[in-house]
Amino acid sequence: MEKKKTTIYDVAEKAGVSRQTVSRVLNNRQDVSDETRKRVKEVMAELSYHPSAVAQSLSRQKSYLFGVVTAGLRFIGPSRTLSGITSKAEELGYGLLLKELASFSSNNVKPMLQWFKSHQVDGIIWAAPEIEDNRSWLNNEQTQIDIPTIFLTMEEQKKVTIVTTDNYNGARMATEHLLQIGRKKIGHISGPLEWWEARQRKQGWEDILREAGIRVSDQMWSQGNWSSKSGRTAFLELLAKYPDMDGVFVGNDQMALSVLQTSLELGKRIPRDFSVIGFDGIADSEFYCPPLTTIYQNQDELGRVAVAELASQIEQKISENIIVKPKYITIQPELIIRQSS
Repeated sequence: MEKKKTTIYDVAEKAGVSRQTVSRVLNNRQDVSDETRKRVKEVMAELSYHPSAVAQSLSRQKSYLFGVVTAGLRFIGPSRTLSGITSKAEELGYGLLLKELASFSSNNVKPMLQWFKSHQVDGIIWAAPEIEDNRSWLNNEQTQIDIPTIFLTMEEQKKVTIVTTDNYNGARMATEHLLQIGRKKIGHISGPLEWWEARQRKQGWEDILREAGIRVSDQMWSQGNWSSKSGRTAFLELLAKYPDMDGVFVGNDQMALSVLQTSLELGKRIPRDFSVIGFDGIADSEFYCPPLTTIYQNQDELGRVAVAELASQIEQKISENIIVKPKYITIQPELIIRQSS
């Protein structure tokens, strides 16, 4: 005969309390004495009682599930961000339902939103970065979101909450550092300018140079696609256009790796003749030759902040029945100085 499943009523009876008290213990309510809480937990362990996640979600008006939209998990940045999302969600007791876009520029999101809604997620973290017009659907009435949603890495829009690294200020920090160490002819290798992040980094470089009285022209920059291979091509192109360049701000650490290697092949002594600074602060950059000066962006923290903000908005919606005003939350990067500058 199949053993009867232990219920919340069994726990209440054995502990000598009401079902509501057991429920309060399960929900970590504060209106339960320490002595009662301890006794109820001991009985739950003794009876091997495991509360139903479905029943709990119904009683709390929450599924304890977040939807996560990502893209390009083969790249370092998205995977680091997802790690932060996962760890913070686990800490707060949330599970994740993950969907990866077919491409970074994908704009057909309605089926995905409907899927998340059918699975009753409490909220969504849109972790795919802004590229080309892949946010245009936000202005389409047919794809309006009625679930709390946090967007990552995009330009400010007043109707949605966004959490992002301050790419613009990071680029200013990088370029200012090169100026402070005496570099006067500073080039830039950007990421693909379809990416909002790449445009922000390029703009920060331009603005600092102009503020320093340096005229910026097209001969002073070239474009890669974030990969090390593209960095080499972009660097050689840039040297051909700007041969007396004495420093370069590179849009990410992976492209900077090929800049270091190619510079050495060309007989440029780093940092004596030529200074290099990257962006991202990936773990390997410390072990480049020479070790790379970089702008560190904490993408793990980016994911954690997004989860914490989403959980907070959901709690306010349930407990206070209010819709939180959209926020634009920026996480400041950090300059890490190493031997390449």
